[in-house]
Amino acid sequence: MTHSHPTGSNQPGASPFGDLSGRQWPVVACAWGALVAVAVLGRLWQPEWNGVRLWNVTPLVAVALASGAMFSNRLVAASVPLVAMVIGNLAEKPHDNLPIAAVVFAASAWPVVFGGIVNRGRWAAVLGASVASSLVFWVSTNAAHWAFTDQYAHTAAGLIECFVGALPFFRPVGDAAWSIALFAAIRGVSALLTAFEAGTSRRLQPVGCTAATPADSRGIAIEAGRTHRLD
Repeated sequence: MTHSHPTGSNQPGASPFGDLSGRQWPVVACAWGALVAVAVLGRLWQPEWNGVRLWNVTPLVAVALASGAMFSNRLVAASVPLVAMVIGNLAEKPHDNLPIAAVVFAASAWPVVFGGIVNRGRWAAVLGASVASSLVFWVSTNAAHWAFTDQYAHTAAGLIECFVGALPFFRPVGDAAWSIALFAAIRGVSALLTAFEAGTSRRLQPVGCTAATPADSRGIAIEAGRTHRLD
């Protein structure tokens, strides 16, 4: 009796970064909740340097990249950073106005589009996607601040002044560090889960249910201690 096993991208855990395609819903739900929790807690807790809070050093970019890599459904993937933003905003200072809030939410969810690239398992892709996401967030949110507030003149000079004033808040190194740490953790958990599932599958495999039935040179198959003539 021969049993075949699926291979390729549809196999659970095919990606070293924890692609959840094909896994049961409790695993998917736990992963979704864990990513939201990391994003919320990491956003509310931010490190300080010389008594100054290092704004923008949060795991939001890392979590958005991870959700894009782990969830094949882009709406489910985008819901992770968006829900984390909603929860985190309950304890943070509100945005200046609705247009700025819309841009911030969109920029926070945007990194999920890199999921397919990151899911190939290359660390260079993780770093590149992290830096690109940091840049898009910084440019879009500061452009929105310039456009939808009166802090800077609505001229080219005012836009440049806005970006220059925002330079201290562009911290791609923090996003990259969070991304490396989070994807390393995901990779480790994914490897452990795959090994556990493989071990469980072997223990539950029925006796005599093997990938192939050995046969001797006389055309006699040997299976579970019995012989069967093949001719």
